[in-house]
Amino acid sequence: MSWRPINQVSSEYRLQTPNPTRFGGVYLEWPPARIVMNDTSPATILVVDDTPENIDILSDTLRPTYRVKAALNGERALAIAGTTPKPDMILLDIMMAGMDGLEVCRRLKADPNTASIPVIFVTALAYGPHEETGLSLGAVDYLTKPISPPIVLARVKTHLALARQNQELESKVRERTDELTRSQLEIIRRLGRAAEYRDNETGLHVIRMSHYAHLIARAHGVEASWCECLLNAAPMHDVGKIGIPDAILLKPGPLSPDEWATMKQHPVIGADIIGNQDSDVMRMSREIALGHHEKWDGSGYPYGLKGTEIPLSARIVAIADVFDALTTERPYKHAWSVDAALSHMIEQDGKHFDPDLFKIFLKLMPSILEIKERYREELAPFRKS
Repeated sequence: MSWRPINQVSSEYRLQTPNPTRFGGVYLEWPPARIVMNDTSPATILVVDDTPENIDILSDTLRPTYRVKAALNGERALAIAGTTPKPDMILLDIMMAGMDGLEVCRRLKADPNTASIPVIFVTALAYGPHEETGLSLGAVDYLTKPISPPIVLARVKTHLALARQNQELESKVRERTDELTRSQLEIIRRLGRAAEYRDNETGLHVIRMSHYAHLIARAHGVEASWCECLLNAAPMHDVGKIGIPDAILLKPGPLSPDEWATMKQHPVIGADIIGNQDSDVMRMSREIALGHHEKWDGSGYPYGLKGTEIPLSARIVAIADVFDALTTERPYKHAWSVDAALSHMIEQDGKHFDPDLFKIFLKLMPSILEIKERYREELAPFRKS
């Protein structure tokens, strides 16, 4: 048994060994028959068959070009497929003792970690129902035994190339989608802050209240993706104030009944500005803009919704918005102390606010105050004169 170069110019070496070793349900050559010393590694093909002789034939066909792993049963094949790095392709027998190839394929495609690995069935079964079933499970091809080495190599090469192209395309799509998402979220934040600059000195209100809302949602047990969506949608809650005249929005004293009626239209104006969009964050932005002034007891506006008729996102934002509005200076009022604001809000528990969400809010007060301090008004980059 000895090592020798594959050829005179190659940096790859192969161990010459007369017989492979079988152990633990896995059919291997030990040490590995192909050690790659350069930067470009060959693709790894996992061969799965419960007949060692069949593995020998496929391995001899593939090994001059690819790195080969092998398994004698379905359970071991799944274990190997789940390792890192994953195989680049799996050649899978259908008729095996215990777990058959169809079940192996089904489990591979059900697992997000292995679903993208191309599977080619290699079987002695004639074309028919098994072929249709295998392809419907997500296999990319179907080869019959006895195999033709040139056909095996051609099919493997073709499907590896297609898999790489798909990966590159998916990567570009993800990159472009991420870029569009970042742009969309930045527009949402800027529109939210634009509305706040009209009646708030710095626009930091939308940052604080969106983080308050995110905390409440997480503590309420909502899934992480929904909480993240809320964090990004909440800044649009008062975008409708763009449509309110300055004489009303910036009035230092109490509003007249007519002026108040105009002010109460800003949720509808905000929903109209946002419109009916396909994205989750825009849909949530609209329901928050429209519903954040509704009250638990039905006395809110614009539609007098009651209890759980009010979307969860709007019920959460209502608490976050009121707390920050009370504790922030506005043209028509001084900032309230935290104690005074909480005292007032406790009186509104079950009237203005969802009782369950309000309990969570009170428990989160230490974290709420940390956010309030982190984004306090004095840290704003500039103030309106």
